[in-house]
Amino acid sequence: MEVIVGGGIVGLSIAWRLSRAGRAVTVVDPAPASGASHAAAGMLAPVSEVTYTEEPLLRLGAASLRRWPSFAAELAADAGSGVRDTGLGLDLRADGTLDVAFGADDLAALGELAAFMEKLGLRVERLTGRECRRLEPMLAPSVRGGLLAPGDAWVDPRRVTAALLAALERRGVPLVRARVAELLREDGAVRGVRLEPRQGTPSEIRADGVVLAAGAWSGELADVPVRPVKGQIVRLRSTEPLLGRCVRGTVHGTPVYLVPRGDGELVVGATQEELGFDTRVTAGGLYELLRDARELVPGVTELEVAEVEAGLRPGTPDNVPLIGASGTPGLTLATGHHRGGVLLAPLTAAILLGEEAELAPLCSPERHHGPARPDAPRGAT
Repeated sequence: MEVIVGGGIVGLSIAWRLSRAGRAVTVVDPAPASGASHAAAGMLAPVSEVTYTEEPLLRLGAASLRRWPSFAAELAADAGSGVRDTGLGLDLRADGTLDVAFGADDLAALGELAAFMEKLGLRVERLTGRECRRLEPMLAPSVRGGLLAPGDAWVDPRRVTAALLAALERRGVPLVRARVAELLREDGAVRGVRLEPRQGTPSEIRADGVVLAAGAWSGELADVPVRPVKGQIVRLRSTEPLLGRCVRGTVHGTPVYLVPRGDGELVVGATQEELGFDTRVTAGGLYELLRDARELVPGVTELEVAEVEAGLRPGTPDNVPLIGASGTPGLTLATGHHRGGVLLAPLTAAILLGEEAELAPLCSPERHHGPARPDAPRGAT
């Protein structure tokens, strides 16, 4: 039996795929689907999110995006009629991402990025400001131009995690709602987890192996280079969708994105703050998001504020996740996905099942400080 530490979209996806493969698993998390996965916008955008120093992440993201249609279809079927009959399902959409520029400097930077994308052979279309507004009429007249990444997609992470929980329940996978205090070690190997005291839960769970998928808290349980990166996000609501596709923009050098949902919700995000385990929503963070979103899409000021939230992304030094054997017997890592946890969930599970041998070295944990050491006594999932 294997224990999955962490009940976000990555940990739940791994548990689901392992269970489908006939392996016995148990998920441990005090509040499944309530962390970074709950806050995430759900962009599946390896092309529009590419940067000059993250080509390995582009390869991983593109491979995982190819897996998403079948992953979503199998998950919806496995989760049962509660997902299939919602009408929106998982709200997986593949209408592309429109990346727009507000000022002259932003447009120049976007042009340089377009040249880099074209050099990599990525499919993008350069657009004038008028062509951008033809695609998205609610864009501001001040938008100078943009890039369309037609292959990018997005999904509703909250629907996905709800479907994963339903599928795991139907399969009889145990879900222990408790906090992990430490990893159990015997003779240099990890043999399970010890739980913080809580009525109705065991004190420890012994296992043949442990998969650490605890996101930003992974470094509290093992010696892994994962840190929390705070992201504040705003959810707006209207009766009619304001946008038809994801819109990303740069306003005076500051990035912002707007992700529409099929039910009229519009997600605006997200800040990137190096503040440790701080999940406060601040006036300054929300002001910056709404200010920049308004510059690109003035109509956002008329929408109802439905929710504000701050989540913690699990960052690594190179922004590439840690997926695979830790170097310690019995401990496997699936953490450090930073802003790509939703996108990379299907690929992460596939790598742990041995299905992506060519890509596995790109995210091997051994690239950072050698093998991980499960010797940190404090922490939680």
